[in-house]
Amino acid sequence: MGKTKNASLDSVVTDFILLGLSHPSNLRTLLFLVFFTIYILTQLGNLLILLTVWADPKLHARPMYILLGVLSFLDMWLSSVIVPLIILNFTPASKAIPFGGCVAQLYFFHFLGSTQCFLYTLMAYDRYLAICQPLRYPVLMNGRLCTILVAGAWVAGSIHGSIQATLTFRLPYCGPNQVDYFFCDIPAVLRLACADTTVNELVTFVDIGVVAASCFMLILLSYANIVHAILKIRTADGRRRAFSTCGSHLTVVTVYYVPCIFIYLRAGSKSPLDGAVAVFYTVVTPLLNPLIYTLRNQEVKSALKRITAGLRAASENK
Repeated sequence: MGKTKNASLDSVVTDFILLGLSHPSNLRTLLFLVFFTIYILTQLGNLLILLTVWADPKLHARPMYILLGVLSFLDMWLSSVIVPLIILNFTPASKAIPFGGCVAQLYFFHFLGSTQCFLYTLMAYDRYLAICQPLRYPVLMNGRLCTILVAGAWVAGSIHGSIQATLTFRLPYCGPNQVDYFFCDIPAVLRLACADTTVNELVTFVDIGVVAASCFMLILLSYANIVHAILKIRTADGRRRAFSTCGSHLTVVTVYYVPCIFIYLRAGSKSPLDGAVAVFYTVVTPLLNPLIYTLRNQEVKSALKRITAGLRAASENK
């Protein structure tokens, strides 16, 4: 339940201190190296997928891989919004973030995160059409429609981010400025507000928790129909390929949605587990996407081989 804090409005907060992830001091160097490595691998892996989809004509003409390319682009930016500050937390550098920087981080995190949420739903819908409606798929999901749906996801994500940032920072912040979290997120920042936060917590519950849960249920419904259709495939190879493609997507979706729902359906919670759980959808998921979609996707691996062979042939002709 929201609460009102009595504090002098003379001491207006101009910056916040991110306390970061709790960790033993003797593990600071190790954690710095771990998160730094994760960040570099995330950027390189997603950049590789993005360039592969863009460079291979067989991939960038298909809606499934257009969506995958957009997902990689989102992962690169989402990781860049969060992980560098986590890395800095393991150094002697100042942990302060300006008030405007905190607003920007919260906006971009929820803009990119909600866009990714909608994109996962589109990817499930695309797989549903491809497997359950194969003859009508070229009509139901073409490049133009895919572009429109992706644009709609971006617009909806931007609106969502704007709403959350505006509602969160319209409140006065005039007391403590230590954010007990590793980035500026709604539940952690609201605890520092010098006003009643009931409306904010309700909006967070509905706009994030319920929407995320609804998208997750739509994805599960799509995959229930997909599994039903896959079981009707007569050849074992056909079933294996279909399960492989959908299994990789469902793995990533579960790692992303379950922790997200866990946190935002409990907006007023102060559980010490929240930080560790949030690492999954802010740090782990952007790393897993390129690994799962390249190692388990034969078409992406074939495209990488074609591009590598082309580059090798070009270098030999020089």
